Amino acid sequence: MKNKFAIFIVRWLLNSLGLWVAVRLLGTGYDNVSVHIGIAGFLFAGLMFGLVNGILKPLFIILSLPAILLTLGLFMLVVNGLMVYISLRLVPGISMTLFNSILTGMILSLVNYIVSATLVVRSNNAR
Repeated sequence: MKNKFAIFIVRWLLNSLGLWVAVRLLGTGYDNVSVHIGIAGFLFAGLMFGLVNGILKPLFIILSLPAILLTLGLFMLVVNGLMVYISLRLVPGISMTLFNSILTGMILSLVNYIVSATLVVRSNNAR
């Protein structure tokens, strides 16, 4: 149980960092709109992303399974983008267009892949 909580904390912090990087690199996608939230805002956004990802993403995947199969998995980029879009709509002070949310979803997927691969390698070495 202690290990799972530590993994959750690491994912939360890295998702927050990934959101910060994505907002700094891509911007919001809206003209003349800048983000004025601090570290606490991005931590809250990372928490919201984790909750939305854990609760809504399985439902969205099941509902969009025909589109995912038809596009050979490429529709998962849109599903990840929708998760980012929904989570950022729940956070006051930050918003993104759907296209930028899809690009941010790609960045966060890469971050989560790296974290998962690192944790798997680490757990295999511990045995």
